[in-house]
Amino acid sequence: MLAWRATGPQRIVSCSPLPTMVRAVEEDHLNDTGTTPEAVSPLDEMPVVDGSTEVSTRRRRISLGLLRLARPRQWVKNVLVFAAPGAAGVLSHGHIALREAGGFGVFCAAAAGTYLLNDTLDAAADRHHPTKRFRPVAAGEVPVTVAATTGLVLLAASVGLAWWLAGGHLALVIAIYASVSAAYSLRLKHEPVIDLACVSSGFILRAIAGGIIAGVSLSDWFLIVVSFGSLLVVAGKRSAEHAELGELRSAHRRALGAYPPTFLRSVRLIAAGITLTAYCLWAFERAHQIGVGHHPIWFELSILPFVMAVLYVELRFERGQGGAPEDLALGDRTLQVIGLVWVLLFAVGVYA
Repeated sequence: MLAWRATGPQRIVSCSPLPTMVRAVEEDHLNDTGTTPEAVSPLDEMPVVDGSTEVSTRRRRISLGLLRLARPRQWVKNVLVFAAPGAAGVLSHGHIALREAGGFGVFCAAAAGTYLLNDTLDAAADRHHPTKRFRPVAAGEVPVTVAATTGLVLLAASVGLAWWLAGGHLALVIAIYASVSAAYSLRLKHEPVIDLACVSSGFILRAIAGGIIAGVSLSDWFLIVVSFGSLLVVAGKRSAEHAELGELRSAHRRALGAYPPTFLRSVRLIAAGITLTAYCLWAFERAHQIGVGHHPIWFELSILPFVMAVLYVELRFERGQGGAPEDLALGDRTLQVIGLVWVLLFAVGVYA
């Protein structure tokens, strides 16, 4: 049997064309420049991250998070400051309209401050909510200390601006609003029924603030409509949350777990009935007050779209919708059309 044994050092011959190509490139470069090319490290091709750019990006992210926490979409609630002067027929006066616009801004600042504090305290519970868990504090986008400090600054500024705009009475209303909101966030949101009253009071205080700014008195019927209309909206919001969260409702808010669906439905029906009755009585009374020299039928006609709006909203609540009332106001075209018809009829009755 023949055996072949290699003698001497073995030489491995590569068939790859890569070394030949590299040598050719090096020779060309040497011929052009007279120098040998330097090796390029992969680290040299990585982008350099500037520390100032990273800080700027973080600040921008926190700023956008604070804006989201302020919930600009919910500022539509502050339109209630125009309700009292609008019903009294003085909103057409330029100086009053400007003061009411200032009151709108004051309540936007106060509401933003309460939202920031509420989200700071509710961060743990919000993480159990299907949508609220994306809020900046719950998601960790905004530090707790930054949100809390900003909220306190906004509340203090809103009280000071209210005093400057309309004196101590408006500042007192803003202070009450801030106090009730703080008590709600700390404790009262866990108490059944009381939590409904706390949230409803925010709507009522907005309407009262509008009357203080314009210097007009508020009728009993007006206060009843605003009060029970607010209760209808809040009960509908709780009904939607009750249906949306399912078994997790108690983990999100203890008071929500204490509400049977039939109870919330009863609250909505009671609130809707009182709201409609009070509005009808107020519309007839208002028509009688200014009926001399005017055609008072516009106030009676405004009852029709008002009733339609209440029934339509109750239908949405019964379907488990309305967890975010501002979405109904800003996104539901049917409700917007009904509301526009009501505003036109009411405005003709008051200002024509």
